[in-house]
Formats: sequence, structure tokens, C-alpha cells
Amino acid sequence: QVQLVESGGGLVQAGGSLRLSCAVFGSISTSNTMGWYRQAPGLQRELVASITRSGGGTNYADSVKGRFTISRDNVRNTVYLQMNSLKPEDTAVYYCKLTTFRDYWGQGTQVTVST
Repeated sequence: QVQLVESGGGLVQAGGSLRLSCAVFGSISTSNTMGWYRQAPGLQRELVASITRSGGGTNYADSVKGRFTISRDNVRNTVYLQMNSLKPEDTAVYYCKLTTFRDYWGQGTQVTVST
């Protein structure tokens, strides 16, 4: 059984930084993509960033380009999201997703950016 466990969320002032982590437990295919999504109250869940297994392919939402960086450690089966220059509009629950033959989701971690 595959399980994703996120950590690193919290409360930060605008302009600050946070680093999210998502550890994957269980047996997974070596062919996979991992991503971070977020969902703010009343809004749909949206892609923030994704990364291929090799790390050579990354994709970012326009709203976070230049501020967020996604990376992964395949030895530790962990994906990271470094978030800099945070804005109040980044406030949301952030979810980690693993895509292999199916999708797996983490439970989410709250990020709150105050003015």
C-alpha cells in the first residue's frame, strides 16, 4: 500500500519562506511523476508544480514561477517544494500527488500567509 505523508506547512508572514516535504511509503513504480497541488477555500484544486522521476522535467503554475522550486530525492522517495517570497494568495491546503499507473494523494498540509 502506498502512502504519502506531507509536512512543513504552517503560518508565515508575506515575503517569508516555507519548505514542504512529501515522503512516499510503499512500493512504487520507477516510472512516476510527482506534483504539488493546492486548494484554497471555495476554489478548485490547482497544480502548483510537478517533476518527473529524473528531475529533468518540471512544470510550474504561472503564479508561482520564479518563487517556488520543486525537487525530489529518489533515494529517500521524497519530493520537496521550496516556497519563497510568499504572498497571502498562496494561502491554501497543499497536497502532494504521485502518479504511476494511478494517482495517490497525501492528506494535505495547511499553508497560511499573513499580511
